[in-house]
Amino acid sequence: MSVHVNDRTALSADRRRGDLAGAAGRDFDVVVVGGGVTGAGVALDATARGLSVLLVEADDLASGTSSRSGKVFHGGLRYLEQLNFALVREALLERDLMVERLCPHLVESEPFLFPFTKRRQRPYIGAGVAMYDLFRLTGPRSVPGHRHLTRRAALAEMPGLRPDGITGAVQYHDVRVDDARHTMTLARTAAGLGATVLTRTRVVGMLRDGQRVTGVRLHDLEDGGHVDVLAGVVVNAAGVWADEVQSLGGSPSIAVRPAKGVHLVVPADRIESRTGLIARTSDSVFIIRKWFDHWLMGTTDTPWGHDRGHPVASREDVDYLLGQANRWLKHPLGDADVVGVYAGLRPLLAGVPVRTRGGSDGSADRATTAALRRDHTVVEQPAGLVTVVGGKYTTYRLMARDAVDAAGRSLGRTIPASSTDRLPLLGATGYVAVRHQRDRLAREAGLEPEQVEHLLGRYGALTPEVLDLLTDRPELARPLPGASQYLAAEIAYAARSEGALHLMDALARRTRVFMETPDRGVAAAPEAARVMASVLGWDEDRRAAEVAAYTMAVEAERHAATMPTDAQAVEAWQTVAGAAVP
Repeated sequence: MSVHVNDRTALSADRRRGDLAGAAGRDFDVVVVGGGVTGAGVALDATARGLSVLLVEADDLASGTSSRSGKVFHGGLRYLEQLNFALVREALLERDLMVERLCPHLVESEPFLFPFTKRRQRPYIGAGVAMYDLFRLTGPRSVPGHRHLTRRAALAEMPGLRPDGITGAVQYHDVRVDDARHTMTLARTAAGLGATVLTRTRVVGMLRDGQRVTGVRLHDLEDGGHVDVLAGVVVNAAGVWADEVQSLGGSPSIAVRPAKGVHLVVPADRIESRTGLIARTSDSVFIIRKWFDHWLMGTTDTPWGHDRGHPVASREDVDYLLGQANRWLKHPLGDADVVGVYAGLRPLLAGVPVRTRGGSDGSADRATTAALRRDHTVVEQPAGLVTVVGGKYTTYRLMARDAVDAAGRSLGRTIPASSTDRLPLLGATGYVAVRHQRDRLAREAGLEPEQVEHLLGRYGALTPEVLDLLTDRPELARPLPGASQYLAAEIAYAARSEGALHLMDALARRTRVFMETPDRGVAAAPEAARVMASVLGWDEDRRAAEVAAYTMAVEAERHAATMPTDAQAVEAWQTVAGAAVP
């Protein structure tokens, strides 16, 4: 049977049912539409200012763009070339704030190498990287600064780099983050302060009083039925769906042009290096970054005109990324080296002409959205509806702040200033102290210190909560089949406290089994479903259906990635998956 957890921060199936019933007819100060990083950030910011908040998400937390990003807090070197200095500066200050105060357990500084192929590049690129560091003189200095390297030093840092043509390099740092866990933690932090969080709940209409939006009509995608909820103001933070949500309140005044970004995942031993790499392409940059026991390689930046709910990679995307990697690597990579592929959509505002990629780096011509700016926009129309769109993951907190400022104006009352720059996320407070207890926690739980270290990087000061599950159920100390870096306890905790309602939620977002294992988690799925069933009360039929749906989703993504074009990839995905994927 299902488990009820008496914890304000815990997101459980029982709590969801109770909160949905309690929301009917209730009048919230703010209803936030969208459970990605921006929506979760808005919910936290608004709740921390004393407003009553409901956050609704049609799928799972971070199920869209916010689990399919580049997984790094960064300023964006290429935005310097666009002369967008304000965006770079504010992003760098946000990046360092995450490390210094807000979520040190979820982030880690990582080095990146920018190789030079011509001697004249050093002063030009070096000046840009120096500016990158100078922008954060007024903020914390928790991320190392840049350094110049000779050719020999660059090859020592990255022995897997092709030596021909390299004249030297500059190395700088940015910050790795598990985007899906960070977004979920934002939502849990908001819930702990009093926000109501509802996933699998779609906004299907806006309530109105004359020309003013006064609430939303919700459809429960889990159990069926509709609920009307009143709101002083509705904040539309739906990302790539922002224009569609705005249209529910009247004529849309924005147009979102989704841009697809694809990343490949390869095991750590395929690239001999102590550092990531960033290199120019004909219109953007190509980046290899460390991802725990893997490397991420990306990204593409191309228009997407298909179903926004299911972006997929094509053969063209995979070939492009492998081609970019092999321009720089001594030992070329092929399909057999790729264990994971994922595609996400960036919610860019339309209005900038599309350029064409191709030519100088040998890649085929293809449309690209790399020229579109990543600044965010807040629109206050119609009355009672605030839309925030654009931006990038790193600046989510600033987007949320601006949206809640606008919500305050719409409410017609004075609200406190944003305080989220001083509000550590769940698991941050006490993290250092708990980390110092790593060896003791490992002994008491019967685990290896490295296993507890893994948990600390995912749960921070909440790690003892996960380990406490082993007291009554010691079998949860077992690693998942085919995904030995994850414990069964993590799946149980995902269903018990982190709002995971389906197997895909647990394997693709609460953990990253879906992208880190060669079989995309198929071997782990039956055991993970068994663990979730014990928490959520699934019967055997439901358990089998979850495994079947997950396996189908894996096969659909794989099949799509073999198709030459986006249109063919979408058709292939639909042929396999249809509408059955939860």
